[in-house]
Amino acid sequence: MFKGEHEPMSITKKTFERLLSFIYIYPHYFIGSNADLPIVGGSILSHDHFQGGAHEFPMAKAKLEDVFSLSAFPNVRAGIVKWPMSVIRLRSSDRQTLADAADFILNEWKMYSDEEVELLAHTGETPHNTITPIARRHGDDYELDLVLRNNRTNKQHPDGIFHPHEEVHHIKKENIGLIEVMGLAVLPGRLAEELSQLKEALLSQNPLKKSKPVLLSRNTKHGQSVCLKRTPLQRRIQKPFYKKEVGMIFFLEFSHRRVCLKKTEQGKTAFKRFIHTLI
Repeated sequence: MFKGEHEPMSITKKTFERLLSFIYIYPHYFIGSNADLPIVGGSILSHDHFQGGAHEFPMAKAKLEDVFSLSAFPNVRAGIVKWPMSVIRLRSSDRQTLADAADFILNEWKMYSDEEVELLAHTGETPHNTITPIARRHGDDYELDLVLRNNRTNKQHPDGIFHPHEEVHHIKKENIGLIEVMGLAVLPGRLAEELSQLKEALLSQNPLKKSKPVLLSRNTKHGQSVCLKRTPLQRRIQKPFYKKEVGMIFFLEFSHRRVCLKKTEQGKTAFKRFIHTLI
């Protein structure tokens, strides 16, 4: 759903109000927006747009692993979503109050830094923090998931500190947008041929020798790892086997995208430090 005026992506209070207005009219749909910064902002930063539909993505089914209160918004229920990325979930029957609470968190996040986990809000005048928001309706309640994003790079991770790292680029190195944030892998077209070659290798008696040049160049470590894990039973059920392997790498990518580090004790503590600034 594209904005009538050709304007760049922008996450503001008006974004939250528009998302919530949409699900007021269409309660059976979800709707969300890509972030508004490079690397974390999906593929079309030049034209403001939303994405939605009548589908329940895995993130929508995820439960809360912790709850907290926003003192400035007593009518809003808040919590941390049990999800590989850093997600705050807000819920209320009052649309405007919910939009106000989301805007409060957005503004706090845009200025938040935590050097202990390499999280910097700005480099000079360049902003790094933003949010990927998703809205849903549950009866009379409105729900907003706010996915915390940061697009900073460094020498070790020139494509992004909180972006798929080099060891998974043979599967995915492109921007991580709204749909993938919610749990559906959007994989590059080249994988169709490469995974077909990997399947052919797995079906052979000597999978490492059978591997084609593309696997040996781009997917060497992954292809060899999959081949060595193979069992006689798995040779008869190749498709589920190698799809599972790709899925495991996609899950690893999620941990790379998690700001406040991965789902470690250090990361959890860092995430809660930010939450403490909100309550």
